[in-house]
Amino acid sequence: MKLATVVGNVVSTIKDKDYHGYKLMIVQFMDEKGVPKGPRQIVFDAAQSGIGDVVLVNIDGGAANMLLNDGVIIADYTICGILDHISYDGHVTEYLKNR
Repeated sequence: MKLATVVGNVVSTIKDKDYHGYKLMIVQFMDEKGVPKGPRQIVFDAAQSGIGDVVLVNIDGGAANMLLNDGVIIADYTICGILDHISYDGHVTEYLKNR
């Protein structure tokens, strides 16, 4: 699992019928200090996240299989949770304090 910030959403006018109703979001992965790492990715959203949320992203594909009830889907990334804070090396970072 990785930390990421939701930076956008994907609008799809045509989508496989089995995936209708599931949101696709654009995330920017980051390290534990909030520094962006790597390219942005498109992910399935199982947590009803929004732009600006800091999220936990499952990166092994199993969560997408469970979310969509589809054992053959090829999807590596799924947002599994919205973080309110993290504690790392004795330092606590709050994410939902402005809501």
